[in-house]
Amino acid sequence: MIKSKILITGVKGLIGTALKDQLLKLNFEVKGLDNAYPAHHPDYGDIQDQQLLKKFAASCVGIVHLAGVSRVITGEKNPPLCWNSNVEGTQKILDIAKNLTTKPWVIYASSREVYGQPDQLPVKEDAPLLPLNVYARSKAAAEELVLNYRKQGLQTAIIRFSNVYGSTGDHSDRVIPAFCKAAAIGGTIRIEGGENIFDFTHIDDVIAGIIKVINKLQSRCFDLPALHLVSGHGTSLLQAAQIAKSFSKKLVKFLYAPSRIFDVNSFYGDPTLTGQLLDWRVKISIEEGIAQLVRDFRTEAAHDHSFNSLMV
Repeated sequence: MIKSKILITGVKGLIGTALKDQLLKLNFEVKGLDNAYPAHHPDYGDIQDQQLLKKFAASCVGIVHLAGVSRVITGEKNPPLCWNSNVEGTQKILDIAKNLTTKPWVIYASSREVYGQPDQLPVKEDAPLLPLNVYARSKAAAEELVLNYRKQGLQTAIIRFSNVYGSTGDHSDRVIPAFCKAAAIGGTIRIEGGENIFDFTHIDDVIAGIIKVINKLQSRCFDLPALHLVSGHGTSLLQAAQIAKSFSKKLVKFLYAPSRIFDVNSFYGDPTLTGQLLDWRVKISIEEGIAQLVRDFRTEAAHDHSFNSLMV
């Protein structure tokens, strides 16, 4: 039996790692691409390298494009890098997919940041795109490219994520991992804008949704609208911190700080359309997800001497 091969750009990231594991379990062959690997690694590569991209994608049925600048703060610190990676890099992938004889489909990983500060909650997929920061503008521009290439005959899909969490291997200063790590080992939880509300979505639910999108594309669906993979529930940062603290066995203190000026301060999305088209819905509540992540950090600390030295 010949396995279908899928290319994942940004395969070393939070979503890429989990997606690769699940696709392998489902008997897909997976090719990864990520410049976060050491140069000698077989999956090392940059999406700006067109020849390498073409080589990696040539025998694939599809591409899940996760690579690029994935954080608002990075975009603010280095706008040229953000635009080059998220917009120009995406165009290279779309162009290669369009011109390959195999015509692989492309799934583009977008973000709730494209909406900016919405006027109404929950946010539906047809809400105006009013990005507030460099990162958000790059994601909106890349979405436009994806839609333009679809008009040219390329099979594409756009997924909008919101505050995906659930792994100890995630960036340690992201909100939920930072809260859960502090709860696990003790210390201070820094809350920047306690009343800010976000839609936190567990990685397991996100991966289940991506698999459903892949199945749609594999069945030759050409007209999927942009879809949310979101919980549909808003949780304030203070609530999230309190939930993490409730599962702690250590002394945990809160440090309150103002919101960053370039951040959206409230968002939760409407997953109704995704549920209708993909039969998808979240299964892991924010309480369950945070509890598990605190336990995971605690287990990791118990087996890591350098980690233990941080405990109080």
